[in-house]
Order: sequence, then structure tokens, then C-alpha cells
Amino acid sequence: MANVIPSEQRTENWVRKYNAARIKDMIDEGKATFTQHASQRFVELEQMELAVKQVLDSSGVQPKDVPDYLNFGRQLWKACRKFSGSLLSNKAAIVLGRWTAEGLTASVLEAIRNEVFHIPAPTPA
Repeated sequence: MANVIPSEQRTENWVRKYNAARIKDMIDEGKATFTQHASQRFVELEQMELAVKQVLDSSGVQPKDVPDYLNFGRQLWKACRKFSGSLLSNKAAIVLGRWTAEGLTASVLEAIRNEVFHIPAPTPA
């Protein structure tokens, strides 16, 4: 049974892997890089939110609805970081459908999708 790992070895590997001091050292080593990456993402997020607010201002959206539209924008922003192409278009359509069902105006959501994220509407199969 050469492929079976003995339980003692698994335990040793687990203890070595979950050594709190080792984990702390790894986090401390990467903190500057983590902070730099997060700061870049926060700048991107702010720019996206400002672009969404410009669309909302030009569309005459009520101030009480702005947080919901910003949440829609954040979901599309996240999707853009994970998907591309037709998969992104389909994901955007799902998110748009969800927020339309929540009571937001489809034409405003489509404007955000098109003007801020430049995501084309999905093509029917």
C-alpha cells in the first residue's frame, strides 16, 4: 500500500501546516503587498462608483435608490474580475434580472452595464 499516507504522517503535516507562528510570519511578510493590492482595488472601486453615480444623476434616479444601484454596480464589478466574454454577458443578465425584480429600473441598469462596464447584452442561443 505505497499510495496510502499513514495517519501519523497526516497528523504531522497538519500540525506543521497550521502552526500559528508560521502563519503569522507569512502574513507579516506579505502585508505590504496585500495592502498595495487592496489599495489599488479600492481606487478602482471608487472610480466605478463615481461612474455609476454619473449615470444615476443623468437618469434622474431618486436618492433613496442610489445604494441599490451602487450594489448592482459592485456586483458587476466583481463579475468583471471573474468572468469574460459570453459568460460575463450572461452573468450580467442574471444580476440585471435580480435587481429588476427588486424594483430597479431596467433601462438604468442597462445604462450602467453598457456605459460603465461596456458589457454587451447576451445574444440568444
